[in-house]
Amino acid sequence: MTGSDKELIDDKQRSLLEPLSPAQAPRNRQHAGRKPTSDRAVLAGIVFVLRTGVAWNLLPRETGYGSGAAC
Repeated sequence: MTGSDKELIDDKQRSLLEPLSPAQAPRNRQHAGRKPTSDRAVLAGIVFVLRTGVAWNLLPRETGYGSGAAC
């Protein structure tokens, strides 16, 4: 989680939205693949795109929000 996550979504907002996020399926350790992006980072990425107007496929990975496809 980056420092900018706190600016986009505070803990109170996150607690209100948390019941709406789907449960994550358990990971298969034999074929684990990439680790999933945290729900908080994905939500912050969505807010970042909506506030800045940047295209989903141009979401900067350096922000720590994951890819536009993840968001």
